[in-house]
Amino acid sequence: MMLDTNIDIDLINKRMVSWTASQRISWALKNLPKQHIVSTSFGAQAAVMLHLMTFHKPDILVVFIDTGYLFDETIEFSKHLTSTLNLNLKTFRPLLDREKYEKKFGKVWENGLEGLELYNQNRKVEPMQRALNDLHAATWFSGIRKEQSPTREQKMFVELSNNRYKVSPILDWTSEDIDSYIKDNSLEYNPLWHKGYISIGDTHTTKSIYEVESIEQTRFFGLKRECGLHE
Repeated sequence: MMLDTNIDIDLINKRMVSWTASQRISWALKNLPKQHIVSTSFGAQAAVMLHLMTFHKPDILVVFIDTGYLFDETIEFSKHLTSTLNLNLKTFRPLLDREKYEKKFGKVWENGLEGLELYNQNRKVEPMQRALNDLHAATWFSGIRKEQSPTREQKMFVELSNNRYKVSPILDWTSEDIDSYIKDNSLEYNPLWHKGYISIGDTHTTKSIYEVESIEQTRFFGLKRECGLHE
């Protein structure tokens, strides 16, 4: 797949600073190559990005990685949003189911940072890369935000990596912006949000804010914040 790399990314990123999220999405859909996809984890604030994207492109491919270790509430939330927003959902899963995976690797996520990296590569990164390739994605929309983690503070609205554009329309949004959008558009948080889960992933690597001493410890035992998809 050959992309048009004549787009001045630095210039468009400078312009996007003063644009709304909707303006950023509209420009990207018009100017960046197809296939367009948006990824979602159906996490705490997933409804915002999915609502924005389907407003502009109702049939956009929505990629969801079901790791096999998600909370029941997340699965139910995925069904709810798929129905209410009429999502064109494409679910991808790891190559091994839970039983086969644990038979081969054990509970590898308990083996420190190295174990977490292997787990994330197997259960999240590989299925996502397979999804992007199988769907011939040339432009990937993501709902990451700078305030979510230090590793995201240097991200740009539009990036080009691995011969694919990545667009983050709500990159500069605050938690207050998210909350306002949810209320203004009668959307919902993942139900776990109301139980203190501010960042939601797999059951064994996610803690509520009430179970830990710091926000950093709510994911991956405090050893890291990223699962590998957006690093």
